[in-house]
Amino acid sequence: MTPEFETFGDSGTRRQVVCHVDIDCFYAACERLREPALRGEPLVVGMGYEPGETHGAVATASYEAREYGVESAMGIEEALDRLPRKVDAAADPDFDVDEAGYYRPVDLEYYESVGREVKEILHDRADVVREVSVDEAYLDVTDRVCWSGESEGEDRPTVRAFARDLKATVEQAVGVVASVGVAPTMSAAKVASDADKPDGLVVVEPGEVRTFFADLPVEAVHNVGPVTARELRAMDVETAGDLAAADPEILADRFGERGLTIRRFARGEDPREVEPVGDPKSLSRESAFTEATTDTATKRDRVRNLAADVAERARRKGALYRTIGIKVVTPPFDVHTRARSLPGPVEDGDLVAETALDLLEEFEDAEVRKLGVRVSNLSFTEGDQASLSGFDGASSGSDRPVERSGERADDRDGWIQTTLGEFT
Repeated sequence: MTPEFETFGDSGTRRQVVCHVDIDCFYAACERLREPALRGEPLVVGMGYEPGETHGAVATASYEAREYGVESAMGIEEALDRLPRKVDAAADPDFDVDEAGYYRPVDLEYYESVGREVKEILHDRADVVREVSVDEAYLDVTDRVCWSGESEGEDRPTVRAFARDLKATVEQAVGVVASVGVAPTMSAAKVASDADKPDGLVVVEPGEVRTFFADLPVEAVHNVGPVTARELRAMDVETAGDLAAADPEILADRFGERGLTIRRFARGEDPREVEPVGDPKSLSRESAFTEATTDTATKRDRVRNLAADVAERARRKGALYRTIGIKVVTPPFDVHTRARSLPGPVEDGDLVAETALDLLEEFEDAEVRKLGVRVSNLSFTEGDQASLSGFDGASSGSDRPVERSGERADDRDGWIQTTLGEFT
């Protein structure tokens, strides 16, 4: 019998209270702050384009825009095919202005300023805050609230009252709407915040986590990605409840320790505590195509956009990087990574794009489902960048080490996302 680790949540005695706060459609919400007329309208916020141009990618789409099939990471041209710009529709009799939307370029500095306002509120309301991205965070409020069953005689608010007040404070003070999930474990709190979006508030009391998960699809469980979900379904594990009831030895044989971990999460057993995050070890962004493509220009455009985003993130965080890499996912879900080491830490957006495109050449004829760009081996210390002398030929790749790996795409197919959650 495989040993179980100490459990918390449904079966343990520990009564941690975790809030997961996620701002709904954050970039669109920020744009609506400075342009109230955009409220209720289909709104697309894009990266790498200006009004009148059509190149770039969607960073986020409002819920109204999603009704037209516009999705995050979609190319702007495809988004415009599904949802024309209002300004174009008004000038063209072939367009219906009521079936058009508004487009705005990404303004990271502004979004980060709004995010800081939200984070100030969160830090004021919680003892420990784990900032996941500009619009998402975990809060440990164990000593500030009580569960509903413990409320009698307590001078602390219940978790639901606390979450309701937190949501109201964020909306009144900052002007954006947060969805909040509260649970005794981090994994359940995350799922709870997604369960009733937008403007959601879901509380999962101790002893109710397993029931909360029971009827959810198996991919709702933390660390269960699309490939793992497909393999579980082949084993007749369709729901989180099925996973919770599955034979641990069978899961361990098939998935190793991760199989036992996801089973514990489905059972409401999660020992992790909310801890602040330090400097990231890498910065990355990924983007999936609606349909797998072999078109070279489409793949190169996507990598170019991803590289620009990653380089901008690094610049804003004051990060230098020594390694530039790409990830290519080919059907069915095979992951290929390639990386190139630099002679020293640099900050050079053009070099990120140039190197990523050079690494992509190996997959010029491949059918691709998803692409990613990453910079790693980060340095946050003050100092001179490494000299790029002799690096002009980097794009040729003739004398630079390239790290290669290939693996089945499962729950590891997303690199750690450290900033700007809506780009992931």
